[in-house]
Amino acid sequence: MNCTAFNLTPSSPFFPEKNSRLIARTRTHDFGFTGKRLKRCRMVAMATSLELELPLLPFSLNEVLVPSESKTLHLYEARYLGLLEEVERLEVGALVSIRGIGRVKIVKFVQADPYLKGVVIPVQDRVPDSVSKLHPKVMQVKEALYSLNSLEIKLKAPKEAQLQTRIANSLMWTEKELLLHCNEAFFPSLAERVSFAALQPISGSTESELLKLQQEKLRAMDLRDSFQRLDNSLEFVKDNISRVAAKLAIQSVEMQ
Repeated sequence: MNCTAFNLTPSSPFFPEKNSRLIARTRTHDFGFTGKRLKRCRMVAMATSLELELPLLPFSLNEVLVPSESKTLHLYEARYLGLLEEVERLEVGALVSIRGIGRVKIVKFVQADPYLKGVVIPVQDRVPDSVSKLHPKVMQVKEALYSLNSLEIKLKAPKEAQLQTRIANSLMWTEKELLLHCNEAFFPSLAERVSFAALQPISGSTESELLKLQQEKLRAMDLRDSFQRLDNSLEFVKDNISRVAAKLAIQSVEMQ
C-alpha cells in the first residue's frame, strides 16, 4: 500500500507557525511522523530500511494526496484531534493544512483505538543508470507547468479560490530545499517531486476532469520509474494546457 508523507501546519490565524509538524498519507490513510508537537512515534533503524510507527487517518481513494500537493482539512472527531498536541481549537474542531512530502508503505497495523497506528517504510523511485538524463525531462515538465500556470491565472475563478494556483503552490514547494527534520530516506528526489507537482487540479475543473486527475495520481503513486512518470506528467500537463486555452477562448467570446 503506497502512501504519501506530508507536512501538517495549523491553517487558522489562531495557530502559530511553530506548531508545524509532519504527517504521512496513504492512498487510503493519513498518518503522522516526527514533528515537535505531534504525538510521539517510533523510528527503528533496520538492516535494510527504516521503519516508522505512525498514527493513521483514513481517507478515501478519491482524496489521494500526492507529494508536493497541499490541502486544508477540518478535523473535528476527538480521535483525530487527539493526534495533535497543544493546538488552539476552533468552535468545532481544528483547521489544519497538509503538504505531501514523499511516499511510504504500510507494512503492518499495530493499533486500532483510540486511533489507527501502523508501521511504515519509505518508498522512492529506482535510481536510474544516469541521473543526468533526467534533467532535460525535469526542465521540460517545469517549463510546461510554468506555461500552464500563466494560462490558468487568466481564467475566471470562484471568489473563494486562492490567489495562487495549486500548480504554482506545488511547484514552488518542489523547488525549495527540504529542511524538514526527518530521515532523508523519506524524501523524494527533485525529479520525483516535479513529476508529482504536475498532478494538480486547475481552476474550473469538471467532474470528469477531476476523475481523470485522480486516476493519474493513483497510477503515479504506483510507479517507481521517475522518467516514466515525468513523461506521463508532461503529457498530462500538455493536455491541461490545451483545455485551459480552449476555456480562455470561450471566456473571451463570452466577455465580448
